[in-house]
Amino acid sequence: MRIAVQQAAYASGSLPRNLTFLNGAAAAARAEGADLLIMPELALQGYGAGAAMTDAALTAEEVVSEIAALPDLSGLALIAGFAERGRDCLYNSAIFLDAEGSAPVIYRKSHLYGAYEQALFRRSRPGTVVVEVGGLKIGILICYDVEFPENVRRLAQAGADLIAVPTALPAAAEARFIARQMIPVRAFENQVFVAYANHCGHDGAFSYAGLSAIVAPDGHLLAAAEAEGEALIMADIDPSAYAASRERNAYLRDL
Repeated sequence: MRIAVQQAAYASGSLPRNLTFLNGAAAAARAEGADLLIMPELALQGYGAGAAMTDAALTAEEVVSEIAALPDLSGLALIAGFAERGRDCLYNSAIFLDAEGSAPVIYRKSHLYGAYEQALFRRSRPGTVVVEVGGLKIGILICYDVEFPENVRRLAQAGADLIAVPTALPAAAEARFIARQMIPVRAFENQVFVAYANHCGHDGAFSYAGLSAIVAPDGHLLAAAEAEGEALIMADIDPSAYAASRERNAYLRDL
């Protein structure tokens, strides 16, 4: 199965602009034969929207309605971050939509990073959300969640082949370590693929580290974006190609 990760600069608080960009990313991914497109954390509203996040937030049903109007998403599965309007709060969420139009699956971030997120969103209890595309089992986490090894291990033990991680990693001294060392370790210590989809550039509130990546179970980069600039990266995901790695590094079996 072929997956695509879109690294880009998203417009804070501008749902129409971000949806237009999503449609273009979907068209580019489909042209390259992708089965699944993964977008960053809060990609629909823009991570740095701040107080405008409340007005820009959507219910899951509203996201489905908006995305259904995007012609180039037809036939493509999607995982994208968005601000979800709850009954009396907002959640930092990711939506999964398959190519067949089934009911959406929602994952809500459990580990909120810093005062900015904690002021805007309600944390969710750590959960095990695993979806399926083309026979591939995909677990979902959001950004800071993946930095806690227990979250990745829980999904791996639930049978996930790939962990999709919509992300808004800021440009900071530790960013390259997280994106280029911690993420490959998460893949290796669980013998799973990891797709890490980050923002890039500056949105008026935050600067982002870029460095999106798709990592194999043996820790090697299958595809990677630079720190600067938008990029659509792609990789073919074949768990059977890493059977020997899983046999040599049998962490899940020996746990």
